[in-house]
Parts: sequence; C-alpha cells; structure tokens
Amino acid sequence: MKNLLQRLTQFQKISKQEAKEVLVSISKGKFSEVEIASFLTVYMMRNISIEELDGFREALLELCIPVDLSAYNPIDLCGTGGDGKNTFNISTAASFVTASCGIPVAKHGNYGVSSVSGSSNVLENLGVQFSNKEDFLKKCLDKAGICILHAPLFHPAMKEVAPIRKNLGLKTFFNMLGPMVNPSFPKQQLVGVFNLELLRTYAYLYEQTDKKYSIIHELDGYDEISLTSSAKVHTHEKELMISAETFNIKSLQKKELFGGNSIQEAATIFLNVLKGNGTTAQNHVVAANAALAIHTATSKALPTCFEMALQNLTEGKAYGVLKQLKSLN
Repeated sequence: MKNLLQRLTQFQKISKQEAKEVLVSISKGKFSEVEIASFLTVYMMRNISIEELDGFREALLELCIPVDLSAYNPIDLCGTGGDGKNTFNISTAASFVTASCGIPVAKHGNYGVSSVSGSSNVLENLGVQFSNKEDFLKKCLDKAGICILHAPLFHPAMKEVAPIRKNLGLKTFFNMLGPMVNPSFPKQQLVGVFNLELLRTYAYLYEQTDKKYSIIHELDGYDEISLTSSAKVHTHEKELMISAETFNIKSLQKKELFGGNSIQEAATIFLNVLKGNGTTAQNHVVAANAALAIHTATSKALPTCFEMALQNLTEGKAYGVLKQLKSLN
C-alpha cells in the first residue's frame, strides 16, 4: 500500500490490475484503517482514471454474492450520490413508479454516506425487508414487480470500508462504483452521476457492454433529472438533452426538491409522494426519472412514458407496489 500511495500522491496512475488487486487486499483485511482512509482520500484530491475505476468495479463484482434475476430482465435505477444536493429520494420513488408501469425493477441501494438519507435508510424505516436470498428476491419480483438489493448484504468486501466511509462522511470513489456493481448484473439500467467527467467515464465503460442504459447528469450538478436546468443523457443508442420542456411542464426550483433533515423526515416525504399526495414539483421530478427508465426499457416516446408514470404515481399505484413489497416480509 505504501508504494501505491507514494505513486498516487505524485499524481501517477495505477493499472487496472493493480486497482483490482488493492481492492481485493482491502476486502481481506490486509490494510489498516489509516491506510484505507489515506487511499480513499487520495482519490478525493485527484481524478480517477477509466482503468482504475474499471479495476475497482471488476474486483467488487468478483467478490460480490451474485443473484440470477435474468429471467425477469429487470432495470436498475441508481445514482452515484455525492452531488451534495440533499434531494428527497427521487430515484427510489421512481423505481416504484417504474415497477407500477409493468417494468421489473432490481433496485440496488445503500445507506446514505454523504447525504442525510440513502435509499436503504428510507426503505428500512418504512419496514421493507432486506435479503440476499435469491428465492425471496424472485418472490418480490413476482408479487410486487420490484426487489431491493441492499448493497451490504451482497458486498461483504465492503465491510472493511463501510465504517471508514461513514466516518469520513464525504463522497469517495465508492460512490462512483455503486451503480456499476449491482449483484444481479442487470442488462438494463438508469444511472445518475455527479459530474460530466464521470458521465463520460461511465459512457465509455458501458459502451463495452450489451446493456440498454441511460446515464444522466443534470448540468447544475444533480445525479438525476431534477428539472431545474437541462440534463445531459448518454444512452445505448444516442445522446440527448432533457429538461422540463421535454415533458411540457414548468422548470423547478432547487428548494422544491428538499429531502428533509433526518431519515424520519425523508421517509415521511417519500411516503407522501408515493401515496400520490406529493407537490406538483415532487410528482413531476419522480415521473420524469421514471419516464426515462421506462423509455430505456421500452423505447416508447419520453412524453408518453412521462404521462404513464405521472398517472400511476398520482393514482397511488406506486404506493400499491410498496404495500405489496412490505407484505412479503
């Protein structure tokens, strides 16, 4: 580790294989907390290369507990986090809306590290059961159209890093990895990233796969469609810009997306939105993200997907999905 840290602090890059090996070594407890914290911190101060990120990704996928959900061909809606915006749990709400529209969802998520409340915090607060048992996950997809893949249950390699990340309370390269290491290896994905450089990195790596995907970065900093400005989107077919005008609605103000100051407050907002009682702004931003997921999976026109998503949300059908999922505990 000392040799790697010396090189990295001199702004040298490490190879894909070296990146892979160091993460495997971290997972086996070969380094101290100080060494791991130093390693994470270096990447907060310099850019990560495509080769380094790819090596880290390969390591986590090889070390994960995989589940085979391929018969359902689910889509994952997941953001990197780390945008510092403290929005309510938009992509998680959009996941339930997407499922209510008949698109199977395998939602990968975790507890919040650099935010007040991650998807797992909210869902756990609301009584959703987490499991890494394949039969249970398939049952969730059969009955509710969605299953929750709580990252710590599938990535035992992360147990050495999790408390350090929590103590740092800052975004690290593990934020960048989150959406890439869904243990069900979905062939369809909606990914939000926190800057344009990472969008280009993701696009390069995803172009090497057979996935159907949409990678989003809102130009004013969000890792999802926020409708506060324009979002750059790179898909498996094209590049496009998405804004409120795409859906013939009004642009939003940042304050309208506020996610609360506690997990309980975040869960209350989330539940209110899913029940169809959200504000117009909340409903529109959730429907916009669900629309892009539906479009990614079906190629239907975005405005059509938006209307379908908005209707299912406001009629409480997404809440019905949550109730069904909770009943399987």
